Amino acid sequence: MAQERTFSIIKPDATRRNLTGAINAKLEAAGLRIVAQKRIHMSKAQAEGFYAVHKARPFFGELTEFMSSEPVVVQVLEGANAVAKNREVMGATNPAEAAPGTIRKDFALNIGENSIHGSDSLENAKTEIAYFFKSEEIVG
Repeated sequence: MAQERTFSIIKPDATRRNLTGAINAKLEAAGLRIVAQKRIHMSKAQAEGFYAVHKARPFFGELTEFMSSEPVVVQVLEGANAVAKNREVMGATNPAEAAPGTIRKDFALNIGENSIHGSDSLENAKTEIAYFFKSEEIVG
């Protein structure tokens, strides 16, 4: 299995409820290693830039408002097939459809406040990592 790096954000609904440690425990139990991590309060401009791919979608304003409303934890995860493994442990976007034991099934409040973001491809992971981290900040 290929060693990969992927990107993750623990969202405001989860940081507000002090779930960072519980979420990280699930990621680590799944075999993912946290090689970079920081808690930030994303500005509205940062959120709009990060989610620019969704700019034309009806939920864009609500999403960027939510992501800039409170602190988040941005992180780089490393492991065998990290992108797929992270997607698996996160669970379906809609927590009602997520498998038992996944982050979203256990912690999400609803489809919008679903506790975690994860890259959907290696290409997007590289772009997303570079958006928040300098190479020297990744120390895995």
